[in-house]
Amino acid sequence: MNKLIWIVGVLAIAALLLGGTIKAVSFLLWIAPVLLLISVLLCILNRSGGRRIPR
Repeated sequence: MNKLIWIVGVLAIAALLLGGTIKAVSFLLWIAPVLLLISVLLCILNRSGGRRIPR
């Protein structure tokens, strides 16, 4: 699971850099933040270990 999180995070950063330099594929600027958000959420869920978050 950790490897998947790192792969998604690296892909998100690469898409941000690529999307910033190449205007023709500007849709990458929309995909990269979504992938980055997904990787952060997966990282948070993975660290919680499936425990319920207390209120």
